[in-house]
Amino acid sequence: MTTTAALNAGERTARKDDPGAAPRKRRSGRLRRIGLPYLLLFPAILLELLVHLVPMVIGIVVSFKELTQFYIRDWDTAPWAGLDNYKLSVDFDAPVGEALLNSFFTTCLFTVLSVGLCWLLGVAAAIFMQESFRGRGFLRTVFLVPYALPVYAAVITWSFMFQRDNGLVNHVLHDQLGLTDSAPFWLIGDNSFIALLVVSVWKGWPFAFLIIMAGLQNIPKDIYEAAALDGAGVWQQIRRITLPALRPVNQVLVLVLFLWTFNDFNTPFVLFGKAAPEAADLISIHIYQSSFQTWNFGTGSAMSVLLLLFLLVVTGAYLWFTSRGRKATDV
Repeated sequence: MTTTAALNAGERTARKDDPGAAPRKRRSGRLRRIGLPYLLLFPAILLELLVHLVPMVIGIVVSFKELTQFYIRDWDTAPWAGLDNYKLSVDFDAPVGEALLNSFFTTCLFTVLSVGLCWLLGVAAAIFMQESFRGRGFLRTVFLVPYALPVYAAVITWSFMFQRDNGLVNHVLHDQLGLTDSAPFWLIGDNSFIALLVVSVWKGWPFAFLIIMAGLQNIPKDIYEAAALDGAGVWQQIRRITLPALRPVNQVLVLVLFLWTFNDFNTPFVLFGKAAPEAADLISIHIYQSSFQTWNFGTGSAMSVLLLLFLLVVTGAYLWFTSRGRKATDV
């Protein structure tokens, strides 16, 4: 036993004297810390490749091909079109390019109005819900119902409500309140844009309400109490305290709402069907019609790539602008 103890003591002394033992341990620990996040992210990266990046690459390849209904079975044998599909899409003097440009402007207007109204309603409701009162929990639950409902079920319900002869909207506006001379059409014609906007805001503003309400929890109440003692009113507190403190939250919220709204396909497709009215011809449904109605997948893929490039440019410019403004504020 004495010999064994002496050997163990000698080994410990040798390890302590070895100058490379500690760096090797630190190096292995550092590699383990660096490798663990990548290992945990590997399933998400794999799913991202399979679900998003691989179809995206295939779509880019298809955009350079003359893929029509004659080559659906063997799409890789479709003739190479080069940039012809892109030239056709951006030729605004031709019918295809003109229709795409009108759809783009309609989508921009729809996105600005929908995102603005969603943000405004979400901020107003979240600020109102900050004060404790009886029934606040119930109202919070009710406000989140549109966000919790499945999109298809909610939009189908709105499509029934917008029916001209037996819909609830015309029953209230025309029959009960008498605000219109005749029962208007909501799912066709110019009013279709209003119907689409109403449905989009109705199902989108609870998300803004949820995010803003979470952001308000990080603002200390002592600041509001001090501002009230200094004579600041409610609007001054909102403008001087609430909105500046919510700037990081609003930056992310507006970007997410913009991307969701600009790419929204489910709402117009379920509300109007395969052929949306011209007044509500969003670019997502327009690309679908260009691909699956005319069976010209090459042109539809080119439009999708152009839309992707536009969103990348806008997102990059927005992130650069907001980060620059944040740095200027920090200074």
